[in-house]
This record gives sequence, structure tokens and C-alpha cells, in this order.
Amino acid sequence: MLTGPLLIGVFVLALAFLFLLIMRWKVEPFLALICTAFVTAIAIGMPIAEVPGIVTAGFGNTLAGVGILIGLGVIFGQFLGASGAIERIADVLLKLFGIRRSPAGLSIAGTIVSIPVFFDAAFVILSGLLKSLATRTGISVMTFVTALGIGLITSHNMIAPTPGPMIVAENTGSDLGLFIIYGIICALPAALVGGYLYGMYIGKRVQSDVSLEDEAVEPDDDRKQISTGLSFGILSLPIVLILANTVSKMLIPDTGVATVLGFIGDKNIALLISVIAAILLLRPYIRESHTKLYNEAIASAGMIVLITGAGGAFGAVINKSGIGDYLISTMQSWSIPVLLLAFIFSQILRASLGSSTVALVTTSSIMGPLILELGVSPILLGLAICAGGIGLSLPNDSGFWVVNRFGKLTVAQTLRIWTIGGFIAGLTALAAVYALSLFSGILPGL
Repeated sequence: MLTGPLLIGVFVLALAFLFLLIMRWKVEPFLALICTAFVTAIAIGMPIAEVPGIVTAGFGNTLAGVGILIGLGVIFGQFLGASGAIERIADVLLKLFGIRRSPAGLSIAGTIVSIPVFFDAAFVILSGLLKSLATRTGISVMTFVTALGIGLITSHNMIAPTPGPMIVAENTGSDLGLFIIYGIICALPAALVGGYLYGMYIGKRVQSDVSLEDEAVEPDDDRKQISTGLSFGILSLPIVLILANTVSKMLIPDTGVATVLGFIGDKNIALLISVIAAILLLRPYIRESHTKLYNEAIASAGMIVLITGAGGAFGAVINKSGIGDYLISTMQSWSIPVLLLAFIFSQILRASLGSSTVALVTTSSIMGPLILELGVSPILLGLAICAGGIGLSLPNDSGFWVVNRFGKLTVAQTLRIWTIGGFIAGLTALAAVYALSLFSGILPGL
């Protein structure tokens, strides 16, 4: 197999080939991703006999994590939309934050929700708000996609107890409570700058291909109006179940209650319970037949599942190539400031491997044991690593395709909104880490 700089070259060429297929030659993303995965594996020099297994394993492993979630999430969103719950929630957000600041409200909401809930689950659950808020405010739907996506991914990478930050805190020997507090301090400005401010900027420059008039739910005077409490209750149900699982593991581990909450708080089970609750409780507020809603949801979910799995297949090929090990050995010799090195290390691994969690775990595993030699605060080093995992999500990341499909974006739009927005948020988080470093010796733990 190829090694060294040639491996990096193949990775860059593979991305260029993928972009050409999708953006220039208009090949369906699922086909483009699968073709690129196979071509890349062969170009790297993987044994021909092993290539099909690597690609299919990457496809299957990705769908093992998000396949059921996507299907249930689309059905859940379909029922919330048909019942008028999404519009009711949008009304409340607009009253709380006002029209001009509604994207900031959505970004903050996303930041909070993604603390206990995985990014992909949270984006699927909350994506129904995007078009409703855009229709009611006149603000570009692209702004709301940016605000939600960046808010979610920022806290997913910066704030424990999500797995990445938890492992970083452990590997760096940081006090978990302080790590969470300082993570929140760094995450909020990052979400607002990358999600809200950049979202307002890019929303004026990227045109949506979605007709808001077609997507919006028309008011129906004959339909029974859903209450605000029920609307928030149904939307919050999967979030509450997942959060209960997280809290029980921390407070009452290895108990019967924790076991039960661990089962119903699994993201797939939590969403299944929520779908069943939506079907039963929202029935009086829905005029369309359930068969029609199911059919529309399944039609939407099918292509999303295929594309997300194909993105995972491409990512698996890149991971198997050994590019991560090569980057680690290369960057260890760079003579740059420690916090910046940690950020760059994590950022490059994030882009090349397609997984923020893998990037955080790998970087903290390498740099964590060197903290005494580096002479830096464990918390600051850990937060710099976490900041590096936020941005530069590329098509080898399954999350790229979740945002692309649920946000109804083209690949070019996803790159401008999601990839660049995340990069800006990551830089902002790093700036916040450096700001905290000015108070070393004054603030506890720094």
C-alpha cells in the first residue's frame, strides 16, 4: 500500500474526483461516494480481495449507528409537521428571541440540546424547525441550517458528557467538572460566531433550492389546534429519555434503574418510543392519513440512509489507509505553540478521517501523556483539542451527508455552510481557549 506523502496526495485527488462527480457531472451522491470509495481503495494499493469487504463494512457500520435513527427521525418529523407542532414551537422561539435574533436562539438551543444528545440524533429531531422558522421570519433557511448545525456540532465536540470531550478530559487528566464549565464558556461564543453571525452572512449569499411555500404547512381552520405544552413535550421526549440515560450512568451506575433508563435512553429506543407517542397523541391534530405520512417519510429516508452509509464507506477506506498514523508521526516534529499544535493536529485528523470523535481520541491519546513535558494546563490543552474537532467536515464524514440531506442542500452549499461554518466556529473556540489562558493561575484548574 502507498505510504507517506503519496497517501496524502491520493486522499486529495479522491476528494477532487468526488466533487467533480457530484458537482460537475451531476452524478447522484450515493453512486459517486461508492465509486470513489472503491477507486480510492484500489489507488492506495489495498489488496483487491479485501476492498469489497472494507467498503461494505464501512457502509454497514455507519448505518448500524444512524440507520434506524434516520428512519425513525424522518417519521417523527413527519408527524410533528403534520400536526402543527413545529409551527407552534417556532412561534414560541420567535416570541422569546424576536425575528431578527431567532437564528441565535436556534443556535443556542442546538448547543444546549447536543450536550446530552448525539449530533446526528439532535439534527434529525430539530431539523423540522428550519423551514418553519424561515417561512415565518423571512430569513434565509440557509441561515437557520447553519445556526442549528454549528450549534449542535460545537457542543458535541466541546462539552462533556458527549464521548469525545469525555475521553479528552480523561486522557489529559483534567477535572471533569471544570472541563465542562470551561467547555461551555468556549462553546457559546463559537456557536454564536460560527452559527449565528456566519449564518446571517452566508444566508444572504447562498440561495436555497427549496420552495418554502411548498414546504410550509398551510393553516387549517378545521384542524384541532395543538397546544404549546404538547408540542414541546413530544419534541422533548427523545431528548429527555436520552438525557435520563446519561444522568443515570453518572449518578447511579450499575443499578436496576440505570439499566432500565439505559435501555429506554438508547437513541434508537428513545426515538422509537417518541414515534409511538407521536402517532398516538398527535392523531387528533392530523388531517392526512397515516399511510400517506408513512409513505412520504420512507421515501425521504431511503436515499438519506444510502448516502449516509456511502459516506461511511468512503471514510472507512481512508481510515484503513493509515493516513492517521502518518499525520501523527509528521506533526510531532512541528515546532509551533502547544495549544495551536493540538488544534491543528485534531483539525487535520478530523478532515482526513471523517470523524470528530476519532480525531479527539487520537489527538488526546498522543498529547495527553506529554502534558508534564509540554508545561501546559491539562484543561487548556484538552479544550484546544476539542476545538480542532469542530470544523472541516468533508464528504468522508457521515455527518456531512446528514446535514446535506436533512438541510436539503447541494454539496457546494454544504461545503460553504457546514464545512466553513464549522471551521470558523473551531477557530473561535480556539480563540476562547487562548483568552482563558490569559487567566492561568487565577481561575481554578488553569
